[in-house]
Amino acid sequence: MSRIGQCFVDLKANGRKALIPFVTAGDPNPCVTVPLLHAMVEAGADLLELGVPFSDPMAEGPVIQKACERALMHNTSLRDVLAMVKTFRQTNNKTPIILMGYMNPVEAMGYQTFAQAALESGVDGLLTVDMPPEEAGDLLAALAEASIDPIFLLAPTTVDERIAKICADTSGFVYYVSLKGVTGAVNLDVAAVAHKVKQIRRHTDLPIGVGFGIRDAETAQRVAAVADAVVVGSAVVSRVAENADQPEKINESVCSLLRGMRAAMDA
Repeated sequence: MSRIGQCFVDLKANGRKALIPFVTAGDPNPCVTVPLLHAMVEAGADLLELGVPFSDPMAEGPVIQKACERALMHNTSLRDVLAMVKTFRQTNNKTPIILMGYMNPVEAMGYQTFAQAALESGVDGLLTVDMPPEEAGDLLAALAEASIDPIFLLAPTTVDERIAKICADTSGFVYYVSLKGVTGAVNLDVAAVAHKVKQIRRHTDLPIGVGFGIRDAETAQRVAAVADAVVVGSAVVSRVAENADQPEKINESVCSLLRGMRAAMDA
């Protein structure tokens, strides 16, 4: 069983839901990322989603787009991100790490080369926004050989037939995007999320994580009541951005948000 699978088994045994914060690697500079990952775990994160900076992050709103720009100012590459994961693993071999990004950097490296490097670094899962499972055969084979979980996105508009297909090609957990549009939207309808999660559960026994629109302890708590995991992106990255000129304040600002969410989810 992968680290991701084991994490969800342990959480379920303790009656808890997963808190999965997202940060962009290298934002606002590469020295910040690894200490921030450790701090988020101490604040209650169960899994970590680490964004690979990309010049055209089409699924992202302005908050994460600007995070990519800040990271790319330091030329943060996919190999740099893998090196960050390897450094994190020197003192934490338990918390799962999922890379989130776009296919161009992975294709440029080569599927087999990437999968082997990711395995050696300690990566547990890969979420590629712009790679549909129908076209992912070679990538899926490379990830399977390296025991890395492929994670695909489901949307509010995804129909049953496609839900079944995506769930069949996914491992670790299923990621449900709760809103139409890009990251950073705020019009979260938890009743609609609950309805869609119920629909997805008819097609898979995998845990279901929900992201997009979760911005504070209250929304985290409400989503945790209907899903297995809460993914928090723009709200975390916003706090990084607010302190980009004073990076020594980033950890506490981010962790204050996560501690509040963790407490609300566990209440």
